[in-house]
Amino acid sequence: METSRRTVIAAAAAAGVAAATAGTAHASGARGRKPVKELFGTLADGTKVHRWSLENGGTRLKVLSYGGIVQSLEIPDRRGRYRNVSLGFENIEDYVASSPYFGALIGRYGNRIAKGRFTLDGTAYQLSVNDGENSLHGGAKGFDKRVWDVEGFTSGSDVGLVLHYVSGDGEMGYPGTLRATVTYTLTRDGDWRIDYAATTDKATVVNLTSHVYWNLAGEGSGSIYDHELSIAAARYTPVDSGLIPTGELAKVAGTPFDFRRTKAVGEDIREADQQLLYGQGIDHNWVLDKGITARPEHIATLRDPSSGRTLKIATTEPGLQFYSGNFLDGTLVGSGDHIYRQGDALCLETQHFPDSPNQPSFPSTVLRPGETYRTTTVHSFSA
Repeated sequence: METSRRTVIAAAAAAGVAAATAGTAHASGARGRKPVKELFGTLADGTKVHRWSLENGGTRLKVLSYGGIVQSLEIPDRRGRYRNVSLGFENIEDYVASSPYFGALIGRYGNRIAKGRFTLDGTAYQLSVNDGENSLHGGAKGFDKRVWDVEGFTSGSDVGLVLHYVSGDGEMGYPGTLRATVTYTLTRDGDWRIDYAATTDKATVVNLTSHVYWNLAGEGSGSIYDHELSIAAARYTPVDSGLIPTGELAKVAGTPFDFRRTKAVGEDIREADQQLLYGQGIDHNWVLDKGITARPEHIATLRDPSSGRTLKIATTEPGLQFYSGNFLDGTLVGSGDHIYRQGDALCLETQHFPDSPNQPSFPSTVLRPGETYRTTTVHSFSA
């Protein structure tokens, strides 16, 4: 399959995304507040880390310059009561020491690359290995551990942040100097939109995503197994014991991975299925029915029955990594002073498929000089 996302023109979606991703119940018309910047902490080398606060359409978002991390995202329940629905920490020291990618921007390559190796145009590359024998989320010091340049903006009824990072040739083993720009926008309807863009001076591979851990009942409130989820995908990519795709695009029908109809996250998660054993739960990529699209299209809905909070996701990407928080082991204390345990949150990472550089049948993640990488994902909230 030679389909490449380089044909996706995400900018075409700029005007009509909020209307196209129905389901937002926030009051529209209130103008967003100008982004506010404050000092969050200082790294060991003296680099200052800032936190930016945004509010618009009933959504409140706090973002760190370190890793582009969403430190908190607050939305109201059906009674108008706000809770932070993303896992995170209260200080920079915890993010540096022990964060499992809470809220972070992921790059250069989201998800796993087998043995940290791939060959491009006849040249073999060895990447940073940080997940057993594999490379995960860009290596030992991926984009989640870099300090981004951040600028706040207001544009009409929208508010947001533009984040810039330049990844040098050879960083974590990847070829080419990659110039990445990620735009976080809160719309007048309270949607959180992410626009990713990048260019390179040498052929490389790119797969950027966001790693927010969602609990729509509120951070630290307990298990998400009662959350109701639907995913518009009839196939997924099974993995081996190292969580590397086998190359098969397997049907979800008759398996615990069938979320074509809405069901509770925990409904089948304890089934005696080898794929669940490999992941200690769900940690798999869904092959979205829509494929790559020029505009973000709705692909998943997550709802917490207790609060009524609902998240709808639209994307231009062909894949969705659903991770059920399997490796949260009770050793981390979050921003609400609660211990995080297995299943206390889940991730829904829009992406190209894991290990695509080694899987010729998967959609390509190659970016070449003169091309611009563009993808868009929109999160819409209601209650």
